[in-house]
Amino acid sequence: MIDKMKYAAFFIAVLLIASCGGTPDYSPKPRGYFRIVYPEKEYQAYTEGCPFTFDYPKYGTIEPDRSRGAKPCWQNIQFPQFNATLHLSYQPVTSPKEFNELVEDAHKLSFKHTVKATSIDEAAIAYPARKVYGVYYTIDGNAASSAQFFLTDSTKHYLRGALYFNSEPRLDSIQPVLNFLKKDVDVMIKTFKWKKS
Repeated sequence: MIDKMKYAAFFIAVLLIASCGGTPDYSPKPRGYFRIVYPEKEYQAYTEGCPFTFDYPKYGTIEPDRSRGAKPCWQNIQFPQFNATLHLSYQPVTSPKEFNELVEDAHKLSFKHTVKATSIDEAAIAYPARKVYGVYYTIDGNAASSAQFFLTDSTKHYLRGALYFNSEPRLDSIQPVLNFLKKDVDVMIKTFKWKKS
């Protein structure tokens, strides 16, 4: 019996000595995210039957908008590997009143994200040689859409764009992809032209 007690005491002593080597440095690990592999920036021209052209990335696919109420030349540029969609809606302008209403709608639709946005910045777009004008809205925070814009020639044409991710908006996780796709939106705007009618 005494031998068993000696062995038990020895075993407990060894455990205590081994465990008293100091407290381990432990801190919670941050949440991990998938590693994102970005494709090379290569662009192609959109020249379909709509009254405008622009360059868009080869890793994006353009599909007609199939939602209820969609009109001709409403397009969606899908970015499946990023789970994102750039919605484009074209509207011919028939009067100055309609033009003013479309511009006001773009402003309202961008600012409806104020509830979740930390800031909304507006930047003017102006390419007079191509008669392309508009406003680019950068929406910061956990808003559903982080980038919106409209383009117009101020008389006959109007196009609105909105970039959405098909997941819960969490800026900390989508920020790198958002920055990557915003560069593509910039290229689209810089290469945008109205077709001659």
